[in-house]
Amino acid sequence: MAIITIKELLELRSKELIGKRIKLVRHKDNRPSKTIKEEVVEGNPYIWYRNDKNKFLEYQAEQHKDVFKNVDYIVSFIGENSKTARFIGVYKVHGKSEKNGDNFHYIITEVEGFDELKEKVKIDWGKSTLSWHQWLNSKNDKDVIEIIPGYDYLFPGYDNVSLTLSQLKNIIIDKEYSSWKQMLSSINAIYVISDRKTGKLYVGSSYGKEGLWGRWKRYAETNGHGNNVELENLLKEDLNYARDNFVWSIIKVLPIDILQKTAVAKEQRIKEILGKEACTLNKN
Repeated sequence: MAIITIKELLELRSKELIGKRIKLVRHKDNRPSKTIKEEVVEGNPYIWYRNDKNKFLEYQAEQHKDVFKNVDYIVSFIGENSKTARFIGVYKVHGKSEKNGDNFHYIITEVEGFDELKEKVKIDWGKSTLSWHQWLNSKNDKDVIEIIPGYDYLFPGYDNVSLTLSQLKNIIIDKEYSSWKQMLSSINAIYVISDRKTGKLYVGSSYGKEGLWGRWKRYAETNGHGNNVELENLLKEDLNYARDNFVWSIIKVLPIDILQKTAVAKEQRIKEILGKEACTLNKN
């Protein structure tokens, strides 16, 4: 028997949920692209949840079947292996808007008060054959099997790094997670900052004994501009621009002892490959 179930945990956190019609939702969509609001988009629910909350909400709100009929609240999870799922939030269903083509579109807003639990609570969903959406009741409750530090605590591998400014600050400044520090301090790299609003890119390189950790720490300390002239000018117009739009990723891992001139030369080659029109956030 579990120490606590997800129903018990949620009701302890918010009396608002007691006696309400609630569905548990487990998102695990591995299709390379999906159609949302008649637009084909790439990615998956986890990437959108971490980096584009509006896209995640649109994805969750649009369904082929009327699965949220008579539902008051949705409790959302990201599916991990075949049986487990990680909590990412509670959402209130206000009803349906007009039908979007053949799909149902629900009006959904996130419920406040669950930030301390998001990404930290893992449940046993049950057999992989169970439906991805299930009513939450006393007979169909889920055991909480682990309460862990959250996704930011775990280093996902160099190829999978994709961080917003808030995540960058949390990992490097606020928490200084040891696994991230170890991995990013042991390499230098060619990295890219993507502007999600415009599609423009900034390509940079790190070099020196502090590695990529030291370079990205500077971005975290300076609200996202890292003392780069073009980025600094952009942020002068809107102090929250980097927070709302920038994403940091790794293009190429470099040795920790690489010389500055070698790293810069590799950076320039990447810019040439991507093209001048793409790297418009770079001054040179």
